[in-house]
Amino acid sequence: MRTVLLVDNDALRASLRKSTLESRFRDVYRVADAAEALCLMEQPLFVGNLGLVVTAPNLPGIGGPDFVAELHTRLPLIPVLVLGAASENEADYPEDGVRFLPRLSGINEMLNQATMMLPEPAL
Repeated sequence: MRTVLLVDNDALRASLRKSTLESRFRDVYRVADAAEALCLMEQPLFVGNLGLVVTAPNLPGIGGPDFVAELHTRLPLIPVLVLGAASENEADYPEDGVRFLPRLSGINEMLNQATMMLPEPAL
């Protein structure tokens, strides 16, 4: 099983998103900000199992397009699902392997997109 990394600083939404992702993926790990996520990118054992990064909007510090660009500098083959903010659009994320979900997309759309980006058997 590949790890799904959820980067989300909103505790309530992160809990809902994490449990939704866990309904399909066995190994879901959550961090609260991009700095934590980038620190994990320095750990070979974690990166060796990483299959998908799901990032929420409005992260403190580095976030949004800057975070995704830095992530892809370090790990260009890891797909990223961006849960967009109101001020963002798909053109803000030109990197290959990045899929953008507009702000008003539902939790089921997040799960459907994650499944397409990292197909794994259901639990």
